[in-house]
This record gives sequence, C-alpha cells and structure tokens, in this order.
Amino acid sequence: MSKIVVNYPGLAAGEKPMGPAPLSPALDTGSLVFISGQVAIDPMTGKTVGDDIETQTRQTLTNLKSLVEAAGLTMADIVKATVFVTDVANFSRMNTVYREFFSEPYPTRSTIGITLANPDLLVEVEAIALRRS
Repeated sequence: MSKIVVNYPGLAAGEKPMGPAPLSPALDTGSLVFISGQVAIDPMTGKTVGDDIETQTRQTLTNLKSLVEAAGLTMADIVKATVFVTDVANFSRMNTVYREFFSEPYPTRSTIGITLANPDLLVEVEAIALRRS
C-alpha cells in the first residue's frame, strides 16, 4: 500500500502552518484518505480563526474540506468523522454548523469532550474518506 501526503492547496509539501507536529495533514492510500485532526487555524496564515464554536467549527470543516478536495474527493466521500469538543455544552451549536458541510447519509461519527493543547481552540475534527472505484 502506498501513502501519498495530501497538503493544503497552495502550500508546498514541507510547509507546516499548523505547527511543528510530526504528522501529515492527510494521507491518501488509494482507496482511503485519512485526514488528521483539523482545528480552527487558517492554513495560509497559521492564525486561529474565531473565538466561538460556530466560527471555529466552520474553519475546522473548511480545512477538512480543502484536504478532501485536494485528494480529489468531496465531503460526501467521508465515511467516518471524529469530533473533539472542549465543552460538551457546545454540542448542538457545533452540530448546526456540521450540517452545513454534510448531508444524508451522514458519515458515522463519534463526539468526544476533551482538552486541546491550545486553549484557544474549541473543536477538532478528523476523518476518513473512501475513494469509490
């Protein structure tokens, strides 16, 4: 199985706008694309976008969408998502924005309450997309 790194459109392969963590933004294995956890950081500027759950969820899912599309897929190809929220009281507000990016049949999903390393971040989303042959 080959693994091809998928980077944010407009960025060179070595650029790491999300910081120095040893990870790939996404890996394309041919039939599956694994997207690392995305947060509300603009990949072009490296700056956090927004201070509320709606704005941060929108930026997070925009980042996810750009990687999925860079792999030649769409959000409809996502089969599994994991959502991490720092305050479960924001669950319904996060879901409102989530519905802007996904439609039925929705991907399978887990939502987990956590503490993120950067206290300014309120949500993180990782996903797996399926390339249909």
